[in-house]
Amino acid sequence: MQPGKIRVIVLGLIRSRDRIFVSQFKDPVKQGTLYRALGGGVEFGEHSLDALQREFQEEIQAELTNIKYLACLESFFIFNGQAGHELIQLYQCDFVDTKFYELASLDFADGNLKCTALWMPVDRFRSGELRLVPESFLDYCQD
Repeated sequence: MQPGKIRVIVLGLIRSRDRIFVSQFKDPVKQGTLYRALGGGVEFGEHSLDALQREFQEEIQAELTNIKYLACLESFFIFNGQAGHELIQLYQCDFVDTKFYELASLDFADGNLKCTALWMPVDRFRSGELRLVPESFLDYCQD
């Protein structure tokens, strides 16, 4: 995250019944646990669809199918004590390999950040028990 810069990222919404596939990580300063769909930065000259596929391949070695563009979201936040601003290209998609739907959890690294990918019931985010970021992402997790 570069202070004073807007970051363009891409996220993939993957659903299975009443669950969504998210990464779990901690804010080093607040020590709070956050959840976010998997994805990452869009590089200069790269289409967001290509970035989505690249990020899933790099982070968890997964191929995607049934990819459908949903929306562009804007997120303002504080993470690790720094203000952030992201424009998020959001896609709905599925895993090619069905083994990903059976996973309990999967550890991976996102840069220097250690993350765990897992399936979480959408209701735990809707109730406020767990924190999904950005908050507007939840609007796209409807049945």
